[in-house]
Amino acid sequence: MPPTKQEIYLKELQNYCWDNGFNTEPMRNERLAFFAHLVAEKNKTVNLISRKDVESIIENHIFISAYITKFLPEKVTKFLDIGTGGGFPGIPLAIMRPELRGVLADSTGKKIEAVREFIDKLKLSNVVAENARVESPEFIEKYRGTFDLIASRAVVPIIILFRYALPLVKDKAFIVAMKGGDLDEEFQKAELKYKSFIKKSTVYELAYKPTNLRNKKGKKLVVIELQK
Repeated sequence: MPPTKQEIYLKELQNYCWDNGFNTEPMRNERLAFFAHLVAEKNKTVNLISRKDVESIIENHIFISAYITKFLPEKVTKFLDIGTGGGFPGIPLAIMRPELRGVLADSTGKKIEAVREFIDKLKLSNVVAENARVESPEFIEKYRGTFDLIASRAVVPIIILFRYALPLVKDKAFIVAMKGGDLDEEFQKAELKYKSFIKKSTVYELAYKPTNLRNKKGKKLVVIELQK
């Protein structure tokens, strides 16, 4: 009997984890593989990820979203995923760091409906999905000063992430953004406006075996420590 799609996803994910010395609990890998299956199926009717990206869902979405937990600060307790889309990176963060509480926000209703379905099927009790614009007065009133981690892999400039984050974060917090390409100009603009809030900033090259050695795909993780 041939392996199921979920079993294929699990094997691929395990290979990426083993190749990169990223030791994860088997149960978490199984949940991540199930999540990949859910997204791939739902993507047939709701545009959550690029259609051509479905074949590389493990590398481009599941593994990389889980892998960034290596670089997250230990002491954070509550995160906001801005522009979560199909649940990235929020759902993998919730699976990998079950002690974290999270809010996954997106302004597209169909995407949030899908994310709520994923949360339910994955039996994740530490995250909720919100159909909202994070800059709206209603969202700010509900979550003002709540989060110590802002995460995003949406195509939002860093300067805009600062604007969204500041009303919503505690006095000490972190912005974590997955980015591609040259960040110098984008970072300079953000630093010029928000320098007084930046305690420390680090850019990690997200190189990994076997398909992104020396980070030829230009995947980066920006981690900014904020002090209000």
